[in-house]
Amino acid sequence: MNADPRAIGVFDSGIGGLSVLRALQEELPHESFVYLADNAHAPYGEKGEHFVSERTHAIAQHLLTRHQIKALVVACNTATAAAIQGLRAQHPTLPLVGVEPALKPALALSRTRHIGVIATRGTVASEKFGRLLSSVQGEATFVVQACNGLALAIEQSTLPEQADVAQSQVLHLLQTYTQAMGRFGQADGEIDTLVLGCTHYVFVEDALRQLLGPGVQLVSTGEPVARQTRRLLAAAGLLNSPTPDAGPASTQLWTTGERTGLQAAAQRWLGLPPEVCRAVDEALSGA
Repeated sequence: MNADPRAIGVFDSGIGGLSVLRALQEELPHESFVYLADNAHAPYGEKGEHFVSERTHAIAQHLLTRHQIKALVVACNTATAAAIQGLRAQHPTLPLVGVEPALKPALALSRTRHIGVIATRGTVASEKFGRLLSSVQGEATFVVQACNGLALAIEQSTLPEQADVAQSQVLHLLQTYTQAMGRFGQADGEIDTLVLGCTHYVFVEDALRQLLGPGVQLVSTGEPVARQTRRLLAAAGLLNSPTPDAGPASTQLWTTGERTGLQAAAQRWLGLPPEVCRAVDEALSGA
């Protein structure tokens, strides 16, 4: 039998965490997943830290109580910054993985030692990000840009009735924010590595590459998070492996808001059918 057939919980304010879920599915093909998008309150990046922390704790408890998850991945930089310490204190035995902007991996890649970071305002303003940035100061020049409105525009670009306008807004915001950061390229003094400090931004990598050119490396957190999740599950004896009697792995998607956007995003980026997306109960949606 499998070590533990319970699902892994994955949570984000919206569709951005699907980029992390995709990496988790590739790294852990024999695990089941329950993904919850708090679309009714997205995006988190422009909300207060107290609000984000309360939502994160409520959703973690919901996933534990309703779905009996065996591990939790907080696939949102803003939620990780606001609540990860509190979650670890409240659930000390739960394997718990958060995400943070991949500054240290970027250091290993950059040759010009000029690194850009794009993230939400909530992430950039958080104490956790401040400590992370301080830990690498002196090793490179970091240009940090808060991208107000970008995560929301990416969310809206999945909605059929808003797709064209939202996609145009995405491109406008990407151009505005990257231009504000300075020159990108491989010459001395140019930014040659860009950290995607919000899980939503992975879904606009192609547009970023067109704007910045092929010489700029884009760094996200999905793969490192997936590897860390595997390590924690293995250490706790919870990792599933292929066995003849094992049932098929499953993926459930839940949202506190309208299902349309999550359905479109899941079909577009994960190849999942619309029927795997469901709405959570009203108590959690309106909390």
